[in-house]
Amino acid sequence: MEPFETVVQRHGAVVLRVCRAVVGPDAADDAWSETFLAALRAYPSLPPGSDVRAWLVTIAHRKAVDAHRAARRRPVPTERLPETPAPEGPAHDPVRDARLWAAVAALPPKQRRCVAYHHLAGLPHAEVAALVGGTPEAARRAAADGIAALRRTWGPEREEE
Repeated sequence: MEPFETVVQRHGAVVLRVCRAVVGPDAADDAWSETFLAALRAYPSLPPGSDVRAWLVTIAHRKAVDAHRAARRRPVPTERLPETPAPEGPAHDPVRDARLWAAVAALPPKQRRCVAYHHLAGLPHAEVAALVGGTPEAARRAAADGIAALRRTWGPEREEE
């Protein structure tokens, strides 16, 4: 079994993208941290040959559900200061990134989760269906509908609006 630090390095970016897509950029860092804390505790008992990425995305899914439940119990602030995310690379455009995350956040919850788990984490539709409920065909349809909605609302031709 590889060291846990290697697991974090190999899969950390994917888990963060999934967390951002499912819980939004504000809660993503917390969900990511909670995911890897839980994974660290359970990692020694992970059966050899397990799909570590799918296992981590499953944990992230559960942490995202917990984050949504906790957010519903918290009071909503009346005024918020806008947060600017840190640059992720040389091609980083904060305005474009904010518009993309807003488009992802506007998707219906099931479509958002299916897009995140399939397109960002690379899970097959059968595993996505196991996470969100339903059949693999329904997960495939939700992911396809989510991508279609993103193409209609966000893309190169929409950037100049």
